[in-house]
Amino acid sequence: MMEKAAGKLVVVMVLVTAAIFEGTRSLSLCDMSDDGLLACKPSATQPNPVDPPSEECCKALTGANLTCLCSYRNSWMLPSLGIDPDLALGLPAKCNLTTPADC
Repeated sequence: MMEKAAGKLVVVMVLVTAAIFEGTRSLSLCDMSDDGLLACKPSATQPNPVDPPSEECCKALTGANLTCLCSYRNSWMLPSLGIDPDLALGLPAKCNLTTPADC
Protein backbone atom coordinates (compact mmCIF):
# COMPACT_ATOMS: atom_id res chain seq x y z
CA MET A 1 0.00 0.00 0.00
CA MET A 2 2.85 2.32 0.82
CA GLU A 3 4.34 1.68 -2.63
CA LYS A 4 1.08 2.74 -4.34
CA ALA A 5 1.03 6.00 -2.38
CA ALA A 6 4.68 6.64 -3.22
CA GLY A 7 4.00 5.88 -6.89
CA LYS A 8 1.08 8.35 -6.96
CA LEU A 9 3.23 10.98 -5.29
CA VAL A 10 5.92 10.55 -7.95
CA VAL A 11 3.33 10.95 -10.72
CA VAL A 12 1.97 14.11 -9.10
CA MET A 13 5.47 15.55 -8.71
CA VAL A 14 6.28 14.85 -12.36
CA LEU A 15 3.07 16.58 -13.48
CA VAL A 16 3.69 19.60 -11.26
CA THR A 17 7.28 19.89 -12.49
CA ALA A 18 6.11 19.66 -16.12
CA ALA A 19 3.51 22.37 -15.52
CA ILE A 20 6.08 24.68 -13.93
CA PHE A 21 8.55 24.07 -16.76
CA GLU A 22 5.88 24.76 -19.39
CA GLY A 23 4.95 27.99 -17.64
CA THR A 24 8.52 29.25 -17.72
CA ARG A 25 8.95 28.58 -21.44
CA SER A 26 6.77 31.49 -22.44
CA LEU A 27 6.56 35.07 -21.35
CA SER A 28 3.31 36.95 -21.17
CA LEU A 29 3.01 40.58 -20.22
CA CYS A 30 -0.25 42.53 -20.04
CA ASP A 31 -2.10 40.08 -22.30
CA MET A 32 0.71 40.06 -24.88
CA SER A 33 2.22 36.70 -25.72
CA ASP A 34 5.94 36.16 -26.07
CA ASP A 35 5.44 36.26 -29.86
CA GLY A 36 3.73 39.65 -29.56
CA LEU A 37 6.49 41.00 -27.36
CA LEU A 38 9.12 39.75 -29.80
CA ALA A 39 7.25 41.35 -32.72
CA CYS A 40 7.33 44.73 -30.96
CA LYS A 41 10.84 44.55 -29.54
CA PRO A 42 12.63 45.88 -32.69
CA SER A 43 10.50 49.04 -32.46
CA ALA A 44 11.14 49.47 -28.74
CA THR A 45 14.88 48.85 -28.62
CA GLN A 46 17.64 51.45 -28.75
CA PRO A 47 19.76 52.60 -30.53
CA ASN A 48 17.95 52.11 -33.86
CA PRO A 49 14.28 51.33 -33.30
CA VAL A 50 12.34 50.10 -36.32
CA ASP A 51 9.73 52.68 -37.33
CA PRO A 52 6.91 52.11 -38.05
CA PRO A 53 6.19 49.03 -35.93
CA SER A 54 5.40 45.83 -37.79
CA GLU A 55 1.87 44.70 -38.55
CA GLU A 56 2.43 41.78 -36.15
CA CYS A 57 3.38 44.20 -33.38
CA CYS A 58 0.30 46.34 -33.93
CA LYS A 59 -1.90 43.24 -33.97
CA ALA A 60 -0.38 42.14 -30.64
CA LEU A 61 -0.94 45.58 -29.15
CA THR A 62 -4.58 45.50 -30.24
CA GLY A 63 -5.19 42.65 -27.81
CA ALA A 64 -2.93 43.99 -25.06
CA ASN A 65 -3.98 45.59 -21.81
CA LEU A 66 -2.53 49.05 -22.49
CA THR A 67 -3.27 50.31 -18.97
CA CYS A 68 -1.22 47.41 -17.66
CA LEU A 69 1.62 48.23 -20.05
CA CYS A 70 1.62 51.82 -18.80
CA SER A 71 2.21 50.55 -15.28
CA TYR A 72 5.66 49.37 -16.41
CA ARG A 73 6.83 52.88 -17.39
CA ASN A 74 9.14 53.22 -14.38
CA SER A 75 9.74 49.53 -13.77
CA TRP A 76 13.00 47.62 -14.13
CA MET A 77 11.10 44.90 -16.03
CA LEU A 78 11.13 46.38 -19.54
CA PRO A 79 14.78 47.49 -19.49
CA SER A 80 15.74 44.04 -18.20
CA LEU A 81 14.23 42.66 -21.42
CA GLY A 82 16.16 45.18 -23.53
CA ILE A 83 13.04 47.30 -24.11
CA ASP A 84 13.08 51.11 -23.82
CA PRO A 85 9.92 52.01 -21.85
CA ASP A 86 9.43 55.35 -23.64
CA LEU A 87 9.68 53.71 -27.06
CA ALA A 88 7.41 50.86 -25.96
CA LEU A 89 4.73 53.20 -24.63
CA GLY A 90 4.85 55.18 -27.87
CA LEU A 91 3.95 52.12 -29.95
CA PRO A 92 0.15 52.17 -29.44
CA ALA A 93 -0.08 55.66 -30.98
CA LYS A 94 2.06 54.51 -33.92
CA CYS A 95 -0.40 51.64 -34.39
CA ASN A 96 -3.34 54.07 -34.33
CA LEU A 97 -4.51 52.79 -30.95
CA THR A 98 -5.82 55.00 -28.19
CA THR A 99 -3.36 55.26 -25.33
CA PRO A 100 -4.97 55.36 -21.87
CA ALA A 101 -5.24 58.87 -20.47
CA ASP A 102 -3.32 57.97 -17.31
CA CYS A 103 -0.37 56.60 -19.25
